[in-house]
Amino acid sequence: MKVALRSALVLLALLLAATALLYTQQRRLLFPAPAQYPAAAPEGFRLVHSRTVDGLRLAAFYRPAQPGRKTILFFHGNGDNLDGAIQAMRGPAAAGHGLLLAEYRGYGGNPGSPDETGLYRDGDAAMRWLAEAGVAARDIVVVGNSIGSGPATEMAVRHRVAALMLVSGLSDLPSVVQRQLPLIPRWLVRDRFDNAAKLPKVGAPLFLMHGDADTLVTPDNLVRLRQARPDATVERVAGAGHELAYTAPAQAILTRWVDGLP
Repeated sequence: MKVALRSALVLLALLLAATALLYTQQRRLLFPAPAQYPAAAPEGFRLVHSRTVDGLRLAAFYRPAQPGRKTILFFHGNGDNLDGAIQAMRGPAAAGHGLLLAEYRGYGGNPGSPDETGLYRDGDAAMRWLAEAGVAARDIVVVGNSIGSGPATEMAVRHRVAALMLVSGLSDLPSVVQRQLPLIPRWLVRDRFDNAAKLPKVGAPLFLMHGDADTLVTPDNLVRLRQARPDATVERVAGAGHELAYTAPAQAILTRWVDGLP
């Protein structure tokens, strides 16, 4: 009996220690900022800086829109950076749409540490920068890829933008974590990114694009997002995984939809 009790206590202690470690260190796992990042803006872009309400100066890449074109505010995924953002937006760039490729706190040499609240502040700073540059919210299409769907959705709730597009978007982060790690309770996930709960508050047109072979942010996320906004335009891309945003079909789909916005 004593041996069994001692073993149970040891197991409980290990579980508590693992839970505490996961709770305190999860953001290092959730936001694995690449060590390498572009040192200069590529051709056609210029390096700009926005300022957050908590005093951070954040780098971003910007190119203005050609006459009559929209400006896309793009939020990349958690393992990406501005190099990847350029690849994910090459279609709209070629079509003459303006681009502000936002970079998060703690990424790309920026100061600060990323978390949900921080990414929303970074998004607001990007929106303010565009306003100061003379780009009206009604001419901005907000696009979020993967975890970037979180700040993208929040910006569409806070601002009267032209449209919102989520590529491989999360319905909410705890659901994604539980799908990958079933033993992790929802309450342990500190950052929520509850896009499905927010979408009914978005007045702008919504486009949802998802790969049906995505094993990270699985297609059931798309189902929940669509249930939250039944009027959304939906494109489910056959055979595409979580790298959907960088593929040629995604470029064509995204560009065609943005081109068709009033």
